[in-house]
Order: sequence, then structure tokens, then C-alpha cells
Amino acid sequence: MSRRRFHRWVFGASVAIASARGAEAAPKPKAKINLLFIMTDQQRFDAMSCAGNTVLKTPNLDRLAGEGAYFENAYSNCPICVPARAVILTGCGIDTVGVTGNNDYDRPDVAKVPTFDNILARNGYHTEYYGKWHTPYRFAATYKNTVRQTGKHSKATGVQPQHAAYRQWLSKQKIEPRTVGGDELLDKGTGRPYSPDAIDWRFGKPQTEWDRLSREARKKQRAADRGAKAKRKKGMNPFSQAGSYGCLHIPAACTRTAFVAGEVLDALDRVKDKPFSLTCSFGPPHPPMILPKPYYGMYPAAGIEAPKSIGDPMDNSPYARRAGEAEMRRYRNKAHVRQMTSNYYGMVREIDDWVGRILARLDKHGLTDNTLVIFTSDHGEMLGDHGMHSKMVLYEGSAHIPLLMRLPGAIKPGSVVKTPVAHVDLLATILDYLSMPACKSDGRSLRKLIDGQEDGIDFCVSQWRSGNGPNFMIRTRRWKLLTSYNPKSQIVDALYDLETDPHEMNNLIGRDPNRKKHIPQAEKLKTKLIAWLKKTKSPHLKGVRARELR
Repeated sequence: MSRRRFHRWVFGASVAIASARGAEAAPKPKAKINLLFIMTDQQRFDAMSCAGNTVLKTPNLDRLAGEGAYFENAYSNCPICVPARAVILTGCGIDTVGVTGNNDYDRPDVAKVPTFDNILARNGYHTEYYGKWHTPYRFAATYKNTVRQTGKHSKATGVQPQHAAYRQWLSKQKIEPRTVGGDELLDKGTGRPYSPDAIDWRFGKPQTEWDRLSREARKKQRAADRGAKAKRKKGMNPFSQAGSYGCLHIPAACTRTAFVAGEVLDALDRVKDKPFSLTCSFGPPHPPMILPKPYYGMYPAAGIEAPKSIGDPMDNSPYARRAGEAEMRRYRNKAHVRQMTSNYYGMVREIDDWVGRILARLDKHGLTDNTLVIFTSDHGEMLGDHGMHSKMVLYEGSAHIPLLMRLPGAIKPGSVVKTPVAHVDLLATILDYLSMPACKSDGRSLRKLIDGQEDGIDFCVSQWRSGNGPNFMIRTRRWKLLTSYNPKSQIVDALYDLETDPHEMNNLIGRDPNRKKHIPQAEKLKTKLIAWLKKTKSPHLKGVRARELR
């Protein structure tokens, strides 16, 4: 080899080696953080062992809390399904987004605001959603899969309803319908029999009798609907799934929870190699509270205490009227409520088991360190508190919800946030952790609080449009005020010291003889509420401001 050719070879080799070293040293493009959003329906804040529950065991939710952040005081911005879910998706309060009740699932004037998944999809994320969809369907347009609407609302979309898809899947699992026998009743959700508990609204009559009564009731209602001034009969509806409690006669692997979780596991297998946002929306522990063994009876009713507030006389409560409604009366029966709680805990435990399988699939695909996992619920369940069931009130059991977040390397394991927060803060938090551009919303990122810092906001607000009770709740770490946006409303306002009265048994204003002593504290909370209403351009600002605390 000539000297010139040798030098040319050395120079070329040096360039090649340098290029190779440069390629090795060049930083790899930072992978996008994925999002796994897990949501339940009607799960109250203390239905987790990491929240201090000594009966219910939730090892997988405890894992999320231990490896990430646990929010002690997280709240639904509106304790009912459709509005709560609209807030979760958009980060906008119910008046901002224009969804204030369950009948607003398809309002034509819903605000044209983006959801967090709209924003992620525009920034290269693959988005899919599985399970219960119970909010305006136009928000579902961003997903790559077909999102199934809930129940009768599916008629507006032309998409197969969720319950129909589930029943179809049940048949594929060879779980065919059968005739009910003995004391069994028919579960409308699965179309399969269950053995009712004594608390069940249809307990004590055979299914054939209920079928006859149902036909007659439908016939009478059709006749009433034809009248010019038809009014639906109010009170307990024995045909409502809200009143169903018992042991469901299907295998545990074939429940609604298993159906949704299976779809999510399949989705993870498909999307594992691309940036994704995947939502898993479980329907339970929302009623019907019927479940199969081994979850039915897993937490025996005999080992469960009735709520401390079950016998609350409600003589100074803004919810005295609601607690006296016909459908509430059986929830002052301690034996009934213990059985209800047994079923409820079993449904939550089943969810926890499936959450464990979903987290294991993240581990299997090497996605754990690169995925923000959020677990929450749309609202809570009174579960016998103050002798009530369901939601739609601003007491703790209904409005206070679970919230967990995990992102290794960004969220310190074992973080605990005590400052009150709400659903309205989730959109900004997701965008922050996923390094997305900020979007205008009514909430703020919770990252500072997770990092152990204060952000200047020490309260959260929840809202409900009821005419028979308070419309607003404002909560700080210690104090909670319930009030109305109607200056003329005769309901009593309520101030609770949650530090000394966590069960909300002692209203310090209203008819309390020492109310004057506590009015200054109530006014401080009202001032914070007015500032929040002004910031969010609430149409109720004027009414709240004009109301004199009662």
C-alpha cells in the first residue's frame, strides 16, 4: 500500500470510528410518557386498605399508592356520573362545560373544549377507551376503537350499547340465560339469575310476580305519558337496578369487570410499541350490587360495622328531606347496610384483582417506568352514612373519592398529598407529566403538591344542582361549608369541622344554638368560594354572593 493510500485509509477509518462514536454518544430521542387511566364508578374514598380500611383488602391499589402518590382529600366536582366524567375529561367545571346532570349526556350546547385525550391524540398518541362511557358522546370521537355508550343513551350514537356487547360476550363464554328458580330473581344487566339479599328492593316475591307487575307498570306509564299533564310517580322504583343486591350465578371470570379488563389487557398487547393513552373504565361498584362467588361473601357482613352516622337524626342537616325519602328508609337498618357493604367490598376487591393483572401486563412489556398510571372514581357511595345510599349529596361518602398516581422517576414513592384537590385538576396534571403544552382549564397541575410544595390553593369545590339541598361544597383541610346558590332557599347551610367531626354529625351553623360563634369561619369559606366562582365565571356567583348564611 502506498503512503498516500495508507494515509487516505487511516483518515477514512478515523472518520468512520468518530462517526460511530458520535452515533453512540448522541442522546436517544426521549420516549413519550404513556398514560393508563383507570376509573371506577361510585367508589368512595375509604374503599381501599391504603386509605385505612381495616376490612377491605386492596393490595394492588396499595401498590400504586406505595410506588406513587396518594391523595387523602380528593373530590368529585359533581357527585353524579355524567357531569363528573365530563369534568375528568376536560378539566372544566360543570357550568363551563355545560354538563350539569345525567340528562345532559348529549346536550347540543356542550362547550367545544378539548379532552386530555383530544390533546394527546393531536400530539402523536394512540388513544383507546374501554368500559363504561357515560358522558357526552362527542368527546369519544378521538379514540381509535369504537367506544360503547351506556344503556339507553346508546340510541343517540347508533353504536352497540355496552350492556349488549357484554351479554354477547357472555354467550361466547357459554354462559347462556336460564329460567330463574325458587327465590331467584333476574339480573337485568347480565340477563342471568341471582339470589337476592334481604335488602334487595324486590326481595320476597318470585320473578313471575315481578314480571307481571312490570308489564302493568309499563302499561300504566304509557297511558300516563299520553296525558297532557303526565307526571312520573316519584319514590322507590323496585325495578331499578339501584336496588339489586345478591349473589350472581355466573363464574367470577365472566363479570362486567372481567369483560372490560380483558379488553384492556388485549389493548396493551397491541399498543405497547407506540405512545398511548389507554382508559379502563370499570362499571362497578356502581349498582347493581350483585356479584359471584368468591367475591360474594368474601367480606362477611357479620364482620362489618354499620356506619357511625347511620342513626343521625338529621335535625340540623341540609339533607333531612332526602334522608326521609321512601327509598332511603331501609338504609337505616344496620343488618341491611352491613350486607350492602359486604357486597360493595367484594366488588371493589374484584376490581383490585384485575388492576393487579393490568399492572402485571405493564411490567411484562417493560412499560412500568414509562407510564403514568392514574386511578380514581367519578363519585362515591353513601353506603348507609346518615341512613342514605347512592350519591347526589355533598357529604363525604358521596363526594370524596380515591385518587392515586404513579410515574417512576417523576413521582416519589409513598408521596401523600393532604391538600384538597378535585377532578378538575386532572387534565392539567396529565399534560404536565406528559410534557404536553398547557391547555386552558378550570384546574391546575398537582405536580407541586405531589413534590411536597404548596401552590397557594388550599381548598377544592364540588357542586350539585339539587333544589332540595345544598348546591356547593367548599373544603379546606379542616373545614367544610355546604351552601345554596339560591338566596331564598330555606335549607339550612352547614359548617363541619372535619378534624373533630369526620362523620359530619355536628353542623356548627344552621339551627345550632352557638351558630354565631362559627359564622365568621363559615364566611371565610364563603369568601374563598366566591373567588373561585368569579375565576371560573360561574352563573351562580350572584346567587351565592347574595345568600345570607342560615
